[in-house]
This record gives sequence, structure tokens and C-alpha cells, in this order.
Amino acid sequence: MSVRLYIGNLPKEEIDRQDLQAVFAAEGDAVTTKLIKDRKTGKCRGFGFLTVNNDEQADQIIEKYNGQLFKDTPIKLEKALPRTKGDEGDEQAPKTATHSSPTPSSNKESNRREKGSKKSKRSGGGRESSTPAESDAIRPDPRWATELEKLKQMLAAQTTN
Repeated sequence: MSVRLYIGNLPKEEIDRQDLQAVFAAEGDAVTTKLIKDRKTGKCRGFGFLTVNNDEQADQIIEKYNGQLFKDTPIKLEKALPRTKGDEGDEQAPKTATHSSPTPSSNKESNRREKGSKKSKRSGGGRESSTPAESDAIRPDPRWATELEKLKQMLAAQTTN
């Protein structure tokens, strides 16, 4: 199984993947590099990835090359974290809901809350976030709120009789 290593502290200038591959040339063809570049400028974003065959080889390469100078800057090597949802590729970790609810309307409602909380973080906090107790409560669809209230009253009247 291949292991990805994060290569950080790369110079933010125009460098090629071959330049970076040359640093690890002593490790052979089993090691491949990927340089992350800015789409607009084409310059290096300051990091890249190194793919090796196994954990043992990854540990040896980290020990050997971590802190080595590449174009007058010491590179940083560590095991890469798994890709997140926004990244491309097959290693995406799906987000799962932590609560189970039989009604689809409550799932829609929780999705609205998630979107709203994300939006408020981006906009600088114009809205207060709700407490965990409020977010776990199931709120009825406002289109049916009056009908639901009538049903509740009818049910309460039946149980008291």
C-alpha cells in the first residue's frame, strides 16, 4: 500500500516537479512527487506530496530528508493527512449524520442549520449560532404548524376524557 508524505516549506517560485524529484532521486523510481502550483500564476504554493511504497520506506525518507536544503530552504517532511471532502480523488471521507431521525423533514431542517452555520462563519458572524439543545429539537414544518397544533389539542382532549 502506498503512503503519501507532505513536503512543506518549498520556495514559492517557479520550480518544476523534476527539480523536486531530483532531490529524492537516490530513492529510485518507486518514489513519485507531486508539486502543488497556483492555477493562475503557475508558481509553487509552497508544498507538495511524495508517494512511497510502504510505511517503513516513508519513515526512512522522513528521517533522511527532513530539514534538507532545497533551493536554500529546509524542507519539511511528514506523513500526509487523509484527503478531506473538498479535495479531489478517491480518498474522500464521507460525512455521516450523527443523529437518526425517521422523518425526512427533520433531515432537511438539520441541513439548513448546517448551511446556515457555515454561512455565518464566512460572513463574520452576523448571526448567533444555536445551542446544541436547540439544534437537536425537531421543529415542525411551518406550513403545517396550525394543523399540527389542532391535532395536538384534539389528542389532549381525547386523553383527558
